Amino acid sequence: MIEEVKLPEISENVESGVVIATLVKAGDVVEKEQPLFELETEKATFEVPSPVSGKVVEINVSEEDEIKVGQVIVKIDTDADAAEQEEEKTGQVKPAPAVEEKAAAGEITEQPKAKEEAPLRVQEKAAAPKAERAQPPRKKKQVPAVAVSAAPAVRRLARELGIDIGQVAGTEPGGRTSAEDVKNHAKSILAGSRPTGAAGMSKPLPDFARWGEVERQPMTVTRKKIAETLSCSWSNIPHVTQHDQADITGLEQFRAEYAERIKQAGGKLTITSILLKVVASALKAFPKFNTSVDAQSNEVIFKKYYHVSVAVDTNRGLLVPVIRDVDKKSILQLSVELTDLAEKARNNKLTPEEVTGGNFTISNLGGIGGTGFTPIIYWPQTAILGVARATEQPAYIGGELRRRMILPLSLSYDHRIIDGTDAVRFLRWIVEALEKPFQLAMREAAG
Repeated sequence: MIEEVKLPEISENVESGVVIATLVKAGDVVEKEQPLFELETEKATFEVPSPVSGKVVEINVSEEDEIKVGQVIVKIDTDADAAEQEEEKTGQVKPAPAVEEKAAAGEITEQPKAKEEAPLRVQEKAAAPKAERAQPPRKKKQVPAVAVSAAPAVRRLARELGIDIGQVAGTEPGGRTSAEDVKNHAKSILAGSRPTGAAGMSKPLPDFARWGEVERQPMTVTRKKIAETLSCSWSNIPHVTQHDQADITGLEQFRAEYAERIKQAGGKLTITSILLKVVASALKAFPKFNTSVDAQSNEVIFKKYYHVSVAVDTNRGLLVPVIRDVDKKSILQLSVELTDLAEKARNNKLTPEEVTGGNFTISNLGGIGGTGFTPIIYWPQTAILGVARATEQPAYIGGELRRRMILPLSLSYDHRIIDGTDAVRFLRWIVEALEKPFQLAMREAAG
């Protein structure tokens, strides 16, 4: 039986991906759950497993092709595995069903040779790989600049109006494009003005080659999505950034005391892993920071769970895996889980589920350097905490000048729902929690 393997549903609001590696070829025998392709989506890179066992008879996609959910990507003969085992036992090729029927009716008296008298269509399929090798290499399919999320009816409307839907800025949740977006885009063209929004704000570039040598490199799917998401966030969220500093001299002593215990458990006790616990407690104390703004209905969604995103630097750009139920886990558990997720992010092993559903983001650039920055909110969240490098600074303690370790913090927040006074109190709550690590440890022991 020939099984058509289709691209399964990947994740919420993810409708397509780009094939970056083909892991099997026609003729390979695969097991159930064996990886077939490596796929890059707007959220992560992951492997597409085979839902059945059998022999690969046809591959329907190539590397750099953009494929959609529900599209047939490969065909697998699920009977081939059993048939090959039978052939190995008997040393004979099992005849096709049509040949068996004719033999039973006495129409043929001799078993046909598999290679010489096989049906023409089988011979053609067997010769197909050779024919493909003989042909000149085909030009690779160009991936669209932006993966557009839109209903079929909306896409049809865009085609009827002669509009490239990739140039339409989607205003629905998740950047999805509506029919109204297409109509407004058409009106702006007729009015002689350029559309606004993430997809239409760019101006034509000059010809840089006039002044020297240049090189063009295509943006990866991940990089495109980062650009699209941040452009959407910056265009739609009124950002304000509040800055503060925390004296983490005592916290560094706390880290030194417990670092070996965390290491033995398979994790690393970092400022970020401690901040995860602090932030979860702060979100409980200040519920406005654990929300999303629904601009369509003019409502604020308050979340009763505490999932925190952490920005991880990788060779594909910043990925943002999510640690769930942070409030229910100890610092030890969080340290181990953060270490594991960061490693998966750098090795392109994150699943779509592991990068969705965060309520608040921590972006720690202290390991690289810098004295501070203004992070962009990760839509549809309402706040993000930026952490820069801690430095040793002089400070008066009880009238005496001492060396202290000072950590710069920057909180960007959505001014539609969060006022400046709320932001100051929220950030001061975090600062005070970092400056009293033993109270945090006592809270951990009690919890």
